Amino acid sequence: MALLTLSDRQRGGLEDIVSHTPWAKERCRAQALLGIADESDDAEVAELLQVSRQTVSNWLSRFQERAELDLRARLLDAPRLGRPRTASGTLDEKVAAVIDDDPRKFGYHATVWTAPLLSQYLRDPYAIEVSDRTVSRAIDRLRIRWKRPRHEPALRPETWRQSKGG
Repeated sequence: MALLTLSDRQRGGLEDIVSHTPWAKERCRAQALLGIADESDDAEVAELLQVSRQTVSNWLSRFQERAELDLRARLLDAPRLGRPRTASGTLDEKVAAVIDDDPRKFGYHATVWTAPLLSQYLRDPYAIEVSDRTVSRAIDRLRIRWKRPRHEPALRPETWRQSKGG
């Protein structure tokens, strides 16, 4: 494995990360780089951090390739796209189109839309299989808020007239 030479500033930055960061991945990578810079064997560093030698080698090469970035950015994972959306963006449009309508209009025995009911609605005519949580996230993205019922104590007519000043 190639040796790593750190400037005093880089070493101080890595030591600061090791002692103060709340992120375990960042701390572990900083520890590995400090160990390599102190001329420890890569197998020894890997065993100490309970990772493979290949992982330590990958961290070192990534750190060296990102020389133009700041210290913390050099320790981060590469950005990943993640799993693609299965509803491909049409979910928001379909929820927005139906949310203001009464669910009874579509044959459901409910007076308000809920995430499970919207999931069922998307499954029935559109054959879109989504979880209730996915529908909840669409509702959040659309900034839809349902009014919560306001409960007021019932007043007898004579009490009501007195409270109104009549």
